[in-house]
Amino acid sequence: MDHLAPPNVPVYTTTAEQQRIWDRCAARGQPVIAVRAATRGYIVRYDLQHLDAQLSQRTLQRLRDRVRSRRGYETSPDGTDPVSETEGVGGEAGAVSGELHTPTERAARDLASHISPFVLDRDNWQ
Repeated sequence: MDHLAPPNVPVYTTTAEQQRIWDRCAARGQPVIAVRAATRGYIVRYDLQHLDAQLSQRTLQRLRDRVRSRRGYETSPDGTDPVSETEGVGGEAGAVSGELHTPTERAARDLASHISPFVLDRDNWQ
């Protein structure tokens, strides 16, 4: 699998549901890409820890840049970024795992689908 379509992104609300998703991905040898329905919005989560893998630095930067471009933040006239990296991507995007915040389930599924090629492609891992 090299891409996850928005309707196929799993959504969970409970710890038990989360554990089932992580267990299923571990059994299949796949990274986790899922959406957590939170109290105030939705959180796109990706995780490679159970695979003892991480995204390469180049891939991680490309993923962050892609997420930032979807967020619509502008750079300052001097070329510097007016918001922190964490705020710019709407959460934490790390090499092993990430949590990216969105206001709606649809936005979360779309974002998860959008980042899935970065996370699912084993050539992007180290």
